[in-house]
Amino acid sequence: MDSFKNICNYFFSKSRTHYFFTTIFTLTLIVFFFLFSAFSDGGPASPPAISSTSLPSRRHSPSDELTPLPPPAFLSGARLASQSYTACSSTTVTIPAEKTAEEKFDSCDIFDGSWVIDEGSKPVYEPGSCPFVDDSFDCFKNGRPDSDYLKLKWKPHACKIPRFDGVKMLKLLKGKRMVFVGDSLNRNMWESLVCAMRESLSDKTKVFEVSGLRQFRSQGFYSFIFKDFNCSIDFVKSPFLVQESKFLDKAGTRRETLRLDMMEGSYNKYYDADVIVFNTGHWWTHQKTFQGKYYFQEGDHVYNKLAVADAYKKALKTWAQWVDENIDSSKTSVFFRGYSASHFKGGQWNSGGSCDGETKPITNETQLSPYPWMMRALESVLMKMKTPVFYLNITKMTDYRKDGHPSIFRRSSSNIKNGVFQDCSHWCLPGVPDSWNELLYAILVQSQNQKLSSHVH
Repeated sequence: MDSFKNICNYFFSKSRTHYFFTTIFTLTLIVFFFLFSAFSDGGPASPPAISSTSLPSRRHSPSDELTPLPPPAFLSGARLASQSYTACSSTTVTIPAEKTAEEKFDSCDIFDGSWVIDEGSKPVYEPGSCPFVDDSFDCFKNGRPDSDYLKLKWKPHACKIPRFDGVKMLKLLKGKRMVFVGDSLNRNMWESLVCAMRESLSDKTKVFEVSGLRQFRSQGFYSFIFKDFNCSIDFVKSPFLVQESKFLDKAGTRRETLRLDMMEGSYNKYYDADVIVFNTGHWWTHQKTFQGKYYFQEGDHVYNKLAVADAYKKALKTWAQWVDENIDSSKTSVFFRGYSASHFKGGQWNSGGSCDGETKPITNETQLSPYPWMMRALESVLMKMKTPVFYLNITKMTDYRKDGHPSIFRRSSSNIKNGVFQDCSHWCLPGVPDSWNELLYAILVQSQNQKLSSHVH
């Protein structure tokens, strides 16, 4: 008892200040104890981890954000359950199931990636092996000595794409017709696809040219038939998609105008095809088009001057209106391939521009060109269309590939002369367009898988 009195006397003999701080310290310990117990027994959940990556879809319809099937919102990583818990409950953790390859593809921008060296894979057709490659694209035949540009494979950052399978592509297109409509860059892509599909055939005589001629530059229409699969892969030359007109003015001078309000007349050759791949771009950079003086026409009115960006958008609106009014989207799949980058240095194609000696791609993204104004115009038009359009946005992936052009090897090395125009717009075949067709193939395979899945469910 005396000892207890002594303890009491000890505490009460202290100053009020000491007593105050002792009380505060005790309360702090009590609060800390209860907080620790609450969180250890299952307190508030952490918010789900949201991927910060923007995932553009590949199929564009008017209700989508423009960016080339709309991506579902998705969660990544482990997600903590958000329910409240009693003191005796345990923490519940929900881990999303691993995404299937199909689900990953659906939420993946396949045009966001990089070029990687793939020593183990070969081109989808051997250099010099395809008789359908235009001479100006056949860099191997024309004596290009390096081959590293053939070892690069496009790899999306967020998913894997299937390697091109020519037999499977032919089965997808059995009894169907695919048409490429546009300029010589679409011819580049068309030849690549025909060669890749031909390579898969054991009997290569079963693919033949409809006309039996190979005048790719001058012909407005060209077609290959794959006999055993009853399918055709066609090319229709229409560099502007709208109609270029030629006439004599009152003084008898030959004049040309571009009818921005009228589709180019070849549309009756492809409007009912099963797959159509459109493009237009490079002819809009030529001097006559870019200057825009007394060249662009709507109705009877010829503009004294019209900015090429305005003219390009008017032409695309004419194309979009024609597609919406004439294409049956339940039968026909429509693609639009974006602008393919050029790599002229020191001038343009007709003013000393060059790219010879380039054997490696650009690897630093900061060295890429600004996003082309043409693609922004295209995207603004696609946003307002009723018809779903698959947007092949290959602009960035091509901008890396300064090494992939024919340059001086657009003709045989024995015929190369000083001052010859270099080709830094088109692509060697085999080469970069093979990757465009691999992405086209991946989209068609995925679309087929989705149709089969919808029938099952």
